[in-house]
Amino acid sequence: MLKTILSISGKPGLYKLVSQAKNMLIVESLQTGKRQPAYAHEKIISLGDIAIFTDEDDIPLGEVLNAIKEKENGAQAALDIKKADNETLRAYLAEVLPNFDRERVYPTDIKKLVSWYNLLVETGNTDFVDEKNADSQQETADQSEEAPAEEDPKAKKPGKKTE
Repeated sequence: MLKTILSISGKPGLYKLVSQAKNMLIVESLQTGKRQPAYAHEKIISLGDIAIFTDEDDIPLGEVLNAIKEKENGAQAALDIKKADNETLRAYLAEVLPNFDRERVYPTDIKKLVSWYNLLVETGNTDFVDEKNADSQQETADQSEEAPAEEDPKAKKPGKKTE
């Protein structure tokens, strides 16, 4: 679901992808429902492509939003981002994601995260993690715990960069 929700630099709020054209996207504001073009020169990013820095691996935004949803019992976040100071913001994120990287995740990032969460809950877009994807990730984790690790010929070799 998060793949079709977009953030457009310079424009407030979040947008839902409606259609694509040659040099632009047609997007619909989640707040107003108004449709407008988003051109190729604008910085457009899908929420499904965003991750939060942690001390180990980066955590996909959908998992972080899901953790906030569990903490808030599906309601909007109780945190008032306009009045919260930096330490309050960090403490809130630490409750949701205890091992987030405190040096690379800025208070402005946390404010944006909470405001996005509130907007998504307000508009009824609460399927943050794809159920099929979450189930397959859980099965993969369960299998890797049970079975001994085997050498995969397609696995990344140390010292080689792959993207």
